[in-house]
Amino acid sequence: MPQTIGFIGLGLMGRAMVECLQAAGHEVIVLGNRDRTGIDEALSRGGREAASAADLAREAGIVMLCMGTSEQVEARVLGAGGVIEGTRPGQVVIDFGTSLPASTKEIGARLAERGAVYLDAPLGRTPAHARDGRLNIMCAGDRAAFDRVRPVLETLGENVFHLGALGSGHTIKLINNFFAMTTANAMAEAFAVADAAGIGRQTLYEVMAAGPNHSGMMDFIRNYAVDGQVDLAFSVANAAKDVGYYARMTGDLGLATRMGGAAAATLDEAGSTGDGDLMVPQMVDWFAAHLGSKP
Repeated sequence: MPQTIGFIGLGLMGRAMVECLQAAGHEVIVLGNRDRTGIDEALSRGGREAASAADLAREAGIVMLCMGTSEQVEARVLGAGGVIEGTRPGQVVIDFGTSLPASTKEIGARLAERGAVYLDAPLGRTPAHARDGRLNIMCAGDRAAFDRVRPVLETLGENVFHLGALGSGHTIKLINNFFAMTTANAMAEAFAVADAAGIGRQTLYEVMAAGPNHSGMMDFIRNYAVDGQVDLAFSVANAAKDVGYYARMTGDLGLATRMGGAAAATLDEAGSTGDGDLMVPQMVDWFAAHLGSKP
């Protein structure tokens, strides 16, 4: 049955998700930040705009957040006028962003004091998939609450997983993104080294792809390196944030990442050179320009 959903965070992914929810007949109450593009689109389709996160929570059956950082989520949930001020027993609050598991667990504990339930549900795939209800959704938290909201999640997602206790979704997403960004940067550097050695990029790719190195991430980097085609619309700045969160997560577990340090340092260096807005496949160009100098 259609539900009243409060949605906070209407960037590219969030606005596509709201469009999908509205197309499925759900009433959506929205709250954004400075960019009103997604808000105005939602209002044009019959949505309503909340004055604050607390007001949104008071009116919504389910609260959804799709934001860039844990700090932003904490401010919207726990800050002045936040979700926690308007939440009620039995309400489900879902974080679709890529957040720190420790922050997720803290927010979950605070909401539980009010009788609400927090789920972490990071996403895979793109805004185009979101618009068509074809996301991968990695949800974790209370199983009964997940089962209650699963029909709505399946409106948004082609593949909807329940991964265990609260924080498990964000943990898996950060491990996934650490591995993906490490692979992407290694392949981008490989092409830049091939350039310096006078070896054609396609030649290098054909040899590497013929063996166990072959992967979808390799293909994303190859498609830009050889054809100039950006298939992975994920910025260097976002990649740096996620790999940085991975390092913080491993630290919270009493561990010290080795491999994550190389990816994090490289992505941070790219940001410091003013290239944070590049898409990750364009790191091929960055490596080509910077391998001649020491970090």
